[in-house]
Amino acid sequence: MKTRLVWLLLASHVTVAIPGFGAGVYVLPILTAPEAPSAEEVGANAATATYVGTFRRDLEDSDALHWGEGTVAIGPESISLMGQLAPGPDYRLYLSPEFVETERAFKDLKSNMVEVGAVRTFDNFSVPVPAGIDPSAYNSVIVWCESFGQFITAARYQ
Repeated sequence: MKTRLVWLLLASHVTVAIPGFGAGVYVLPILTAPEAPSAEEVGANAATATYVGTFRRDLEDSDALHWGEGTVAIGPESISLMGQLAPGPDYRLYLSPEFVETERAFKDLKSNMVEVGAVRTFDNFSVPVPAGIDPSAYNSVIVWCESFGQFITAARYQ
C-alpha cells in the first residue's frame, strides 16, 4: 500500500510539474520583458533605415509558438521591428548573408552570421547595431531562440 501511494504521489507531482515548467518558460519572459519601444521610437529608427524587410508567420519552421510578423527596418545604427514576435526566452538577432527559414539552415550558416544583440521585447523592438557590423554586408535578419535552438522568424532585406 505504501509503495502504491509513493508512485501515485510521484505521478501526480510529475503531471503538474512538467506543464508548470512549460508555462513558466513561456510566461516568465513576458513578465520580465522591459517596456517595448513606442511606435514613435521605432518610426524614428525606421526613418534612418537603409533597408526594410518583412517578418511573416508563414515561414517553413515558424509555427503557433515560434513566429514573427511586421516590418523590420535595418540601418547602420539600429535594427527595429514594428510588429510582434511570439514571446519566448533568450531571443537573439542575427544578420545573415543568406535567407534562411529553418533551424537546420540556420545552424548550417551560423558561422557566417553575425549576432547583433538580444531581443528583449515582443511588441516592437529596437536593437542597436554594434560598431564594426555593416548591415550592407548581409541580406537577411533572423530572430533565433538561443536557449532552445529554435528558429523564430527571418526577413530578407536586400
